[in-house]
Amino acid sequence: MKLSFQNSKSFAAEMDAQDSLAKYRERFHIPKGKNGEDCIYLCGNSLGLQPKSVRAYVEQELKDWETLGVEGHFHAKYPWLPYHELLTEQTARLVGAKPIEVVVMNSLTVNLHLMMVSFYRPTPARHKIIIEGDAFPSDQYAVKSQIKFHGFDPHNSLIELLPRADEATIRAEDIEALIKEEGSSVALILLGGVNYFTGQAFEMEKIAAAGHAAGCTVGFDLAHAVGNVPLRTHDWNVDFAVWCSYKYLNGGPGGIAGCFVHERHANDSSLPRFAGWWGHNKQTRFLMGPNFEAIPGAEGWQLSNPPILPLATLRASMDIFDELGMDKLRIKSEFLTGYLEFLLDHHTNENFTIITPRDHQQRGAQISIRVKKNGKDVLKRLAAADVICDWREPDVIRIAPVPLYNSFMDVHRFVEIFTKCVREE
Repeated sequence: MKLSFQNSKSFAAEMDAQDSLAKYRERFHIPKGKNGEDCIYLCGNSLGLQPKSVRAYVEQELKDWETLGVEGHFHAKYPWLPYHELLTEQTARLVGAKPIEVVVMNSLTVNLHLMMVSFYRPTPARHKIIIEGDAFPSDQYAVKSQIKFHGFDPHNSLIELLPRADEATIRAEDIEALIKEEGSSVALILLGGVNYFTGQAFEMEKIAAAGHAAGCTVGFDLAHAVGNVPLRTHDWNVDFAVWCSYKYLNGGPGGIAGCFVHERHANDSSLPRFAGWWGHNKQTRFLMGPNFEAIPGAEGWQLSNPPILPLATLRASMDIFDELGMDKLRIKSEFLTGYLEFLLDHHTNENFTIITPRDHQQRGAQISIRVKKNGKDVLKRLAAADVICDWREPDVIRIAPVPLYNSFMDVHRFVEIFTKCVREE
């Protein structure tokens, strides 16, 4: 960070005036507070805001369904049969992949299970899975259930990465050391690209290299990374990755998810998989034959024909991402998050501490604040002041200044209100 921040409203206003991306805020619906003014919405790491263009995208499909019925699969303005392909190239650009390596489908945990069916192939000698100790619970549940499904015991087959004593995040050297130590017994390494709790961004390229050197398969849950930090899944040689779309991608509540499978697995018929007809050869799909023939690449893992309305809402946001590109968003994100960190440090208080890495390269658009006493009371005071943010047990408030629609003034106002609430506690 080369910018010298200042703790003043005039500085925040000046930054917003100079921000070339500030105009994109107008393309999103900002929830209103009790006074009719915009809330301070800092919860895009939980649910992204709705692009104003969503309504037109969805209404187009509703109109085509209304007027065409089943013929909409072929004759809608955007025919439904190949509709998901409208997102393929955009998604590939967003996650740093080739088009053959990505597909938009299902929900995150469904995709995670589908990937583990293919890529978690335990043996008596190599059956362990490495995950974060504080991985998102859904990942924990999915991984443990897969271990049990294969007849192993999570107590013996699950290795949880934990920070050192009195530290909040996991050191990169500790991850690599664990992989080197345990690698010969590890079948799969599955980490979050960005940890949901602390906001720590992992060095995915180094983890993939270390894992492959030890003979492990390497996958990532990118739920908190996609649309947040730059990704190069192909170049990093990741085996697979999964993500949801309702956080930084603004795809809507419960929105459709995505999946990456590296090109080297595109035609590997030896990989087991749970098959469905939408993953079958497009040229013969409607011949309704009994034998499954997988589409090469990630599309071959599809199960059912995709839901058009959730795809339409995601398209509205993805068009914005594709217009901007992650490089510009990342620059603003680093400044916004850095400004938040600066202001919190300016208001030093013994009742809160930042647990997110201080190095901007090791975090995304998130600062996690540990409130040592009465954190939920602080959260209630924030809500009463029309601040929307996120609580995670037992003591953390997560703040996500999203570069698409958050401003420097949002950050300044939040810190003013937050520090006042903490002082009152």
